[in-house]
Amino acid sequence: MTDDDRSDSLMSPIRPEQLDPGAVIAQSLDNQWVPAQLTREMIERGESLDQVDRRRVREVRAEYFRSLINASQVVINRAYFYNNDAISRDLAEEGEARAAHRKLLASGAIVPFLLRERHPAEEPPAHLHLRRDGFAAWQETLAGMPAGDRVRCVRMSWDDSAGDQENLNRTRMRLYQPFTEKVQGLTAKDIDILAAQVGVAREDTDRFGERLGEVVAFSNGLSVRRQPVVRNTLYEEFVTVPGTNVAEGRYDRAKPFAAEIKQLLDLIYNVNLADALGRYPLTPVGSLRRVVLQEAREATSSTVGVVQDPERLLTFLRRQTFAVVQDHLTPHAVNDLTLHDIWRLRQTPAWNLYIKAFGALTAAPEAFHDGVGQVFDSYVRLNAEILRLARERRQARPATWRPVVEVVVTVGAAVFTAVSGNDIWEVAGTVLPLTVSGSLTGSVQLVLRNLVAGRQEQRFAREIASVRLASEREWAQFHDLVRRLPGYRDTSGPVPTGTALTTTQDNEDLPDY
Repeated sequence: MTDDDRSDSLMSPIRPEQLDPGAVIAQSLDNQWVPAQLTREMIERGESLDQVDRRRVREVRAEYFRSLINASQVVINRAYFYNNDAISRDLAEEGEARAAHRKLLASGAIVPFLLRERHPAEEPPAHLHLRRDGFAAWQETLAGMPAGDRVRCVRMSWDDSAGDQENLNRTRMRLYQPFTEKVQGLTAKDIDILAAQVGVAREDTDRFGERLGEVVAFSNGLSVRRQPVVRNTLYEEFVTVPGTNVAEGRYDRAKPFAAEIKQLLDLIYNVNLADALGRYPLTPVGSLRRVVLQEAREATSSTVGVVQDPERLLTFLRRQTFAVVQDHLTPHAVNDLTLHDIWRLRQTPAWNLYIKAFGALTAAPEAFHDGVGQVFDSYVRLNAEILRLARERRQARPATWRPVVEVVVTVGAAVFTAVSGNDIWEVAGTVLPLTVSGSLTGSVQLVLRNLVAGRQEQRFAREIASVRLASEREWAQFHDLVRRLPGYRDTSGPVPTGTALTTTQDNEDLPDY
C-alpha cells in the first residue's frame, strides 16, 4: 500500500527522507530532559521531576519555542504532545494557543514521530505512561483541525503488505541497534577526555571508567540474553531510585556517577533518533553535545559535511565582517511570547530570510565566508521581530544586546572558539596533549547569541560540519595555523565540559524506546 493510500482526512504519512532538509529533533522535549546542573541539584536534594517542575518546564518551553524559531521543521515524539506540559498546555484550552498549534501542524512546522502507531490520535497501549487529560486535549486538537488540513506524520515505514513487519525491522535497525552499539561502545572512548567533558574530577576518572565498564557489561548481558537494551532499563540499574517509576525522575545519589551516566544516556538517546531520521539533533543549553561521543561519522550517514583539511578548517575561525546593527535591544526571554506569537513570527519575511540563509550555509559549509554574514544579518532582523511581538503583549524586557557569531571548533580534547560581530573579534583555544594516536574527530558548531550572558535570551546553536583529521600531523598543522591568527590566546585550565553553550502490542512488538 502506498503513502497516498494511507492518507485520510487528517493525516499525511511521510517517510524520514521526506522531512525538510533543515528539520531538527529537539532534545529538550524529551520527558527525561534536565539541564546538567539541575540534574546534580536534584540528586543532591533527593528531588523528583515533579518537585522541580516549574523551573524545568519554563526552560523546556523556552527551548521548544527556540526550536520553532530557528528551524523550518521540528519532529516531536507523539507521546510528548500529551505527556509534556510544555507542549500540552497549548492544547488544553480553546483559543489562539490551540489554533496556533493546529496551524503549525497543518503547515508541517511540527511533525509527530510515530513509533508503533499508524495514526496520531491512536490510543496508546495500556501499559504505557499516559497523562489522560493531556491525551484528551491532543485528540480534541486533532479532531478540530479545519477541513482539508492534514498532519504530516513520520514513521520508519508505512508499508503494511506484511503487517507492521517492515516498520518493526527498520525501527530495530535504525533505532534500537544503534542505541545498543553506542552504549556498548562507551568504554572504547578516550576515558580521560570523556570524564573531563561530562564534568568528572580528574582524581575520579578511574572510578568513572570502571562504572562505565559496568554499564557496558550490563548492556552486553542484556544483549546476550536477547533482551532489549533500552534507556529505561539502564536508568533503573544505574540512575533512578530502586522501586520507583522511571517517569518520576528520582535519581539516586547512592549510585555512582548517576548524573553523568544519565546525561550520556540522554545524549545517545536523542542523537540516535536524529540519526535514524537523517536530521539534526538540536541540543539545548546545559546539555552534553554529541562531540562528547568521539564519533568518526561518515559523510554518507551525516546531515553535515566532513572537514578533513586543516586549512579549510581554519576558515571557520577567521575574522568575519557583518552589517552594522541598528537595534541594540532584544527580548530578555523568548518564552514571554505565546505559541500564537511564534506562529506569527514564522509568517514574517525576516523569519523566512533567516531560515533560507542558514539552510544555504549548512548545505555548503565550505562557503562559510560568503554565507555566515547573511545568517548574522537575518538573525539580527529576526530578533527585531521578536522584540516587536513582545512589545505588543507589553512583555518586552529590553536588555543591552551585543549580537555576535561564535564558532566553536572541537578536535579531540581541544576546543577553539572565535567570537566576531558588533566590532568585536577574539579567538582562543583550550589545548591539552594528545592522548590518542591516529585520526582525530570533532565538530564545527555555529552559535548566534548575545555577547551579554543570559540564559533566557534568544540564541541559536547547531553543528554545521563534522571534523576528521587523519593523523597527529594534520592536527599539528591546524594548531600551528590557529596560533598564527592575530590576537589568538591559549587558555589554561581543565578540559571544557561537553555541554552545549548556549527524543497495540503483538508478540514481536517494540519495547518502549
